[in-house]
Amino acid sequence: MPKIDCILCPVDFSQVSINAYEYAQSLAWHYKAKLLLLHVLYCVGARDFPYDQIYPEKRAEVEQELKDFVKHHTRADIQPECIAEDGLARDRILAVAQSHAADLIVLGTHGLRGIDRLMLGSVTERILREAQCPVLAVRKRAPRVHVPSATGDSEHIRLRKILCCTDFSSHANEASEYALSLAKEYGAELTLLHVLEDIPKSTELQVATAKALKKLEEQIPEGQERCKFNAMVRLGKPYQQIIQFALESQSDMVVMGVRGHGALEMELFGSTTYRVIQLGTTPVLAVHI
Repeated sequence: MPKIDCILCPVDFSQVSINAYEYAQSLAWHYKAKLLLLHVLYCVGARDFPYDQIYPEKRAEVEQELKDFVKHHTRADIQPECIAEDGLARDRILAVAQSHAADLIVLGTHGLRGIDRLMLGSVTERILREAQCPVLAVRKRAPRVHVPSATGDSEHIRLRKILCCTDFSSHANEASEYALSLAKEYGAELTLLHVLEDIPKSTELQVATAKALKKLEEQIPEGQERCKFNAMVRLGKPYQQIIQFALESQSDMVVMGVRGHGALEMELFGSTTYRVIQLGTTPVLAVHI
């Protein structure tokens, strides 16, 4: 099963950062993982500009902002490690993830239309392409997944329904392992979804559907009493069907695989995974192999 011992959550103090931080805290609590809270201060030098005088003061302000962020948005049973870095956000996030051997990165994203609308712009794009660990992209929180914490002083995420999308490839199988792990940790219902494309004849559709259902059912493990499993096959454009099914089933998270690290832009951002992150509203866990 996947190991999640260290979770990195970069924040820019926006509402989407708060949303992502809630998911990061919940996952850290369930997996008993170390939680790193990172903010990157970006300063660009210029001739005759006194950065050497201003930078120490600005860095002190950022460190205080991190402390205030933790104070106002952290559950009583979570103790994150705060990290303030300076430089290019995309470089520092990847570097911190590597140096701390992060098993998961949780990022907030605005979604909407186009990569320029993603929180931190090209930062999120590069993290999704180059991270050596899975990345959870969180757009907005869904009220139905929030429940009062045990202490009653905050709220946390509860995953009740998880949707795992598969095309039966090796990277999709890796994603299925993460989906199963999440379902077990949260006692959630797990649906395995496969989308068929370009099946012209009804007889071929019936055969293809039956074959796909059989493959899905073979992936459902036996003896998992804490989880309820479903197998579903749909016909159409994968990203459209995934987004639609996630809405219809009120899924709390979508888990998908991504081919390789450092892939060319179109290999990820022309892909089904990217379109679901870009156009959907459900948090998406992108798993690399």
